[in-house]
Amino acid sequence: MFDIGWSELLLIGIVALIAIGPKELPTVLRTLGQWMAKLRRMATEFQNQFQEALREAEVADLKKHVDDITSTAKGYANFDPVSEVRREFESTQQQIENAMAQPPSVSPSEAGEHTAPSVPAGPTPPAQAALPEPPDVQRPAPASEPVGVDAKPDAGDKPA
Repeated sequence: MFDIGWSELLLIGIVALIAIGPKELPTVLRTLGQWMAKLRRMATEFQNQFQEALREAEVADLKKHVDDITSTAKGYANFDPVSEVRREFESTQQQIENAMAQPPSVSPSEAGEHTAPSVPAGPTPPAQAALPEPPDVQRPAPASEPVGVDAKPDAGDKPA
């Protein structure tokens, strides 16, 4: 610690014996030993407190890490794939409805180049999607009236 060899200790002992005297030397050495023991206890206590603070910091970090893992595990435990899919469908449906409700926007450059098509006045029939029919389903042919058999001419129609 202090790099003191035996020769230095012997020299310090001789100076202490001469300066303090042979009668007082044992009490001074006893007091010096007590002070050294107190210093060692204080140093040990400081080291223990320092190590305890480090352990508490590590424990706090570990506790935070365990809490994060626990919350993640709880999220996995409450996993419901049907509700996830339903939520995705609902959000997609909402996006489609919002897109259908908004009129298409035309940029100013496109507005000058193209003219809008004319739209007939009145209600427009809803668009019907043509779905392919299964091959085993046969639809009956539409019934049509034969021309000229039981057909009566309108009152406004006169042969010319």
